Amino acid sequence: MKKIEINPISRIEGHAKIVINLDEDESVKDARFEVTDFRGFEKFSEGRPFYEMPSITSRVCGICPVSHLLASSKACDQIIGVKPPRTAIKLRRLMHMGQLIQSHALNLFYLSFPDLLFGMDSNPAERNFFGLINQHPDIARQGIRLRKFGQDIIQTLAGKRIHSSAWVLPGGVKSPPQKEQISALLSEVPEALKITLKTLNEFKDWLQDLKEEIHNFGNFPSYYMGLVTSKGGLEHYDGKIRIVDSKGEIVADQLDPHNYQEYVGEATETWSYMKFPYYKPIGYPKGAYRVGPLARLNIASHCDTPLANKELTNFKRLGKNGVVQSTFLYHQARLVELLFCIETAKNLLEDPEIYSEHVRAKASVNNKEGIGVVEAPRGTLIHHYNVDKDGILKGVNMIIATEHNNIAYNKAITQVAKKYVISNQLTEGMLNRVEAVIRAFDPCLSCATHALGKMALDVQLLNFRGKLIDHTVRGEQIEGSLLKPS
Repeated sequence: MKKIEINPISRIEGHAKIVINLDEDESVKDARFEVTDFRGFEKFSEGRPFYEMPSITSRVCGICPVSHLLASSKACDQIIGVKPPRTAIKLRRLMHMGQLIQSHALNLFYLSFPDLLFGMDSNPAERNFFGLINQHPDIARQGIRLRKFGQDIIQTLAGKRIHSSAWVLPGGVKSPPQKEQISALLSEVPEALKITLKTLNEFKDWLQDLKEEIHNFGNFPSYYMGLVTSKGGLEHYDGKIRIVDSKGEIVADQLDPHNYQEYVGEATETWSYMKFPYYKPIGYPKGAYRVGPLARLNIASHCDTPLANKELTNFKRLGKNGVVQSTFLYHQARLVELLFCIETAKNLLEDPEIYSEHVRAKASVNNKEGIGVVEAPRGTLIHHYNVDKDGILKGVNMIIATEHNNIAYNKAITQVAKKYVISNQLTEGMLNRVEAVIRAFDPCLSCATHALGKMALDVQLLNFRGKLIDHTVRGEQIEGSLLKPS
């Protein structure tokens, strides 16, 4: 089988390649998103004391360490059998808002906007953040300022911007902030709101010239999953799981995240180190669902902040029955979430309870299992730990936010490749469109490669002419595989 390979994919976090398989007439047959790095935090965490896990797993990723830190700490809260004090929960939530703000700003301004402002067919030497600085300095500056605000929240609370694991602890947090620190953060809020509203309005104007991308970039029906409040509102730190179908019907609601194994299955394929989660009642691969900003807006009935709630209403009008299916519109969903997170951060910063000294509940091992779930920037993040009576880890399973979208990645790049790629007259712009749909999802691949048990491995031995002379498979693929190995 002939193929076209994009290796590596640019402007994403981590390492992966795209393989476009061709039919005999050299038209596009399908495409695969192949994740080529492997890290395995699940396995080498075994044997460690449970209370080390927030520190260990915050090192999974330098882009969203706070999300791992919080999911891990929530799992540890369960192991010691305590509920953190109200102040600790508010401070954790505030830190998470900082995480979401800085991560969304990074994807939009640094990774994705070069495609939108310069065009998919533009010179790749200019189509990057440095080009943005040169030709659109005001937009580049706004992105830097917005990301700085999110990072400043994290640094103010935890003392450092990355891997700030010494502050969030099982049972709560280490200490409350000082009033002068919070005053400094509040002074940054007006600028952050102004930048976000301005960028959101500009993005809506850009959409007038991007109708083709909206229609063709990963525009297909799927399920959508994420956390919501008890009233169905947008949620990131706590809440219950809601699953919505492509018609806007709620197929499951208020599911306990701690029972995730009842409704989330994990498949593997021989050609990727990243798992393929799916909705169990439907099966694999038909039970594909999406997570992240687009999914969260699709499943939420409202936002509990006024500006974001208005924008959520407008966003839902872009889809049928309130469901927006185009992957390209992850970008707009991110901007709506940015607005929500800044408004929520402002409310928390103005809450006098965050200065309370009662920020941690202490206990020893009371349960042999702990499950922590939060909404990371890229979607639902699950940490699941099993310990012995002394609190030593016997088993770890993590379903990283990026992994939930794995089936959707492959559907999206296949759709884009079939639309734009002409194998006998390839252009850089054709291939960039295939990459750009992945950037819309904003995967974080350094987070996502953690095997559950034995990973399937497909080994092919080819001679110098490319002819297959030997082939062996270790491990089993789940029945009904997404794509057959070539």
